[in-house]
Amino acid sequence: MLTENREKIIVRTSILGIVANIALASFKALVGLLSNSIAIVLDAVNNLTDALSSVVTIIGTKLAGKPADKQHPFGHGRAEYLSALVIALIILYAGITSLIESVKKIINPSTPDYTSAALIIVSSAVIVKILLGLFVKRTGKKVNSDSLVASGQDALMDSIISASTLVAAAIFLIFGLSLEAYLGVIISFAIIKSGIETMRETLSKILGERIDAQIAHAIKKTVASVDPEIRGSFDLVLNNYGPDKHIGSIHIEVPDTWTADKIDTVTRKISAAVYQKHNVAMAAVGIYSVNTKQNSAAEIRSQVSKIVHEHKDILQMHGFFVDEEAKVMRFDIVVSFDSPNMQVMYDHVVSDVREAFPDYDVQVQFDFDISD
Repeated sequence: MLTENREKIIVRTSILGIVANIALASFKALVGLLSNSIAIVLDAVNNLTDALSSVVTIIGTKLAGKPADKQHPFGHGRAEYLSALVIALIILYAGITSLIESVKKIINPSTPDYTSAALIIVSSAVIVKILLGLFVKRTGKKVNSDSLVASGQDALMDSIISASTLVAAAIFLIFGLSLEAYLGVIISFAIIKSGIETMRETLSKILGERIDAQIAHAIKKTVASVDPEIRGSFDLVLNNYGPDKHIGSIHIEVPDTWTADKIDTVTRKISAAVYQKHNVAMAAVGIYSVNTKQNSAAEIRSQVSKIVHEHKDILQMHGFFVDEEAKVMRFDIVVSFDSPNMQVMYDHVVSDVREAFPDYDVQVQFDFDISD
């Protein structure tokens, strides 16, 4: 759930962005119209889209901060990703519109008329945009807000765009060559590129991304520290319900001598430790039992492991348990996404193990490579 402090920081930063961008857009629009500069006018329009993006960020943050309810038991945190997606669409629209207007100016060119005051205002805007972009982006990373990070990156891009209008002005004043419309095309493509990148990153998070390796290792280390008898942790799954809001599950290997009371105690400790250290709510902690009573179990496991890892697309085998009396063998295998056909690879492994142990009921769980 979004903390009140985080929400206030995002809203306050967004309001600062709105005020700054509206002020910059007003000055640039006036300068652009007076100097007949299409590049400066487009830069002003871009500032207005930035202000609109900040408004969307505030709305998205407020929606994401709503508490969980019956229809949305995991909260509304993903609304922030939707707001970032809307910002990407706004950026794309601004870029496409700017491109159309720039092409029109290439077809029907006009001569700009720069003044010293105009150039001073644009120069000041460059400095303001750089400072604003750095501040917003840094704040966005601090509070883990994709919308703020996108707005900050866009502001830094705007500073480059504004600086390029100064270059075009200098070229015109020195050489008498007007590059306004062509610069407008370049600016437009830069805006479109920024929108596409923001959209791609946001859609990736909405679809669900692979767990960060450092986070995965840190959580597994925490799990292992709860009890020295835990033999390993596997199948870590983290479901993202918004920035800093994850619900997960994991499997652990434990001795087959553990009682239900022992398992209950340890799994509760694991859930508490992971939430305290990593702010991840563990919805489930599954159990794999490890043989401790049968002396030949280790040898069988070694043989099966050798067969399994002869297949290059098998990344891991875990959760192995064998009941020699009942002639039952069970384990999980992790198949690489690089495998040409994951199902065929799984079938090969199962077939090879069954061929080596024809007297056993071989039960193999197909696991995906979802975390390191």
